[in-house]
This record gives sequence, C-alpha cells and structure tokens, in this order.
Amino acid sequence: MTKGRFELESGLRGETLVRKGLMRRIDEIPQIRIMPALNVIKFGGHGTIDYGKDVVFPIVEEIGALKGEGEQVLVVTGGGGRVRHIMDIGINLGMPTGVLAELAGKISEQNAIMMSVLLSKYNGVRIKTDDLLELPTLIALGLLPVTHGTPPYGLYEQPADMGSIPPNRTDTGAVLIAEVMGAKNCILAKNVDGQFAEDPRENANAEFIPEITAAELLSMDMEDMVLERRAVELLLHTRHIREIRVVNGHVPGNITRAIRGEPVGTVIRG
Repeated sequence: MTKGRFELESGLRGETLVRKGLMRRIDEIPQIRIMPALNVIKFGGHGTIDYGKDVVFPIVEEIGALKGEGEQVLVVTGGGGRVRHIMDIGINLGMPTGVLAELAGKISEQNAIMMSVLLSKYNGVRIKTDDLLELPTLIALGLLPVTHGTPPYGLYEQPADMGSIPPNRTDTGAVLIAEVMGAKNCILAKNVDGQFAEDPRENANAEFIPEITAAELLSMDMEDMVLERRAVELLLHTRHIREIRVVNGHVPGNITRAIRGEPVGTVIRG
C-alpha cells in the first residue's frame, strides 16, 4: 500500500450540487425503471372509500380480477373525511403544517389496512413506504401490495403557499411512488368522471376535459381541481410517469379500461 493520503475519485467531488451546468450534464443519464409494468392505482378516501361497501366492494373485485389477469398492481389509499376532520381540529388549534401532515398520514394508513384486509382473498398485503423496494419480490410471490399515499415528509412537510394544509398529500404521494418505481400507469380513482372546466356540482353544463397538459391545467388557475395541484406540478419534472389519468371509481370497469388505455376519464400529460 502506498503511503500518503488516498483521494477517492468522484465526478461530483468539489461540486455544490446546485450548479446548473452539473444539472444539465446528469440530466442526460437515463434512470433505471424498477417496475415498468406496474400499475399504481390510488383510491381517494373522500372519493371512494368513504362511500362504503356499495362502492368499495366492486373496486375490490375489479382489482382482484386485474391481478388474476397478470397485471402488476399497487393499491394506494387516500384519507378522506377523517383527514378533513382531524385537519379542521388541528388548524383550529394552530398546529403547524408538519404536524398536520403527521396526523393526515395516520388516517390514510387506516384506509390502507382496511383495503389490504378486503383484498386478502387476492393475497392483499399492507406495506409501508419503507417497503417499496420490496415490490418486485412481493409481486413475484403473488402478493397484492397496498400502501397509504401520504408521502413521508411528516414534520418536514413543506410550508404551503397559502394556509397550513400540507401541499403534498395522497395524490402527490401516488405520483411520487409511480415515478420512483418507473411504473407504467398512475391512475387516480375519484367520485367524478374527471376534470371539468368548472365545478360540475355548481354548473351541470360544465365542459368536460378529456385530455390536457399539466402546463395548460396549471395556467387555468382554477379555484379547485379534481386532484392536488402539487401532483400536476410534478408532471412538469417527472422522468418516467408522463401522465396521470383521473377516472370515476364509482363506475365498475373504469380502472380496467384505464389500464388498457381506453378513453376514460381525464388524462393529464406532462
């Protein structure tokens, strides 16, 4: 062994990791797609699970059928009405955004537990965010993984532009999961047919939007959207997931049609 100090060669040695030239250089390096056949399907708590067995049981059967046909599926759950309740209390008590994120995550975890139990006859198994890299093995073993969608920022949640509600919630979590796994599809099941130009509950003649880019949707600066704004913003930067499809989870067969690429719901492209 030679005497003296040994310097480990690194292409990033001496870099600040914020230099634009560095970012442009590494942007050209392709990223591995861990599970290119995976379908990430997120079921909103407020949009589907809170409606009980009349909506949830057909969803369970459809997911089971998809698994039986050989589709790779990861079920992701939202929080729903209970999240809104705990946030209302937390906001009233002056809880910081990070604490609200912690509270919300506990609720979406409850829904993941219930969905995994309902899917147990199809080998449903509840996993946590730390288990994502085990997905290839779990699916190869014939299991049907279920996780909650709240991204694990927790107390480190980013402050919101306005108010204190955490901007990174379960729609965002589903997109982040799909991106890191290099998934084939990211599908959000809601209680509406997709994105409208106006709130269809207030205007029955509101224009339905079957397809739109993320930039176009953001530029509309709508009062409300069918999905989290942060999830749409992510599409401007994702490498693998280049679209999100929003479908009505109350209509049996919509998830299957979305996976098969049939025209259903609203497609938001990056």
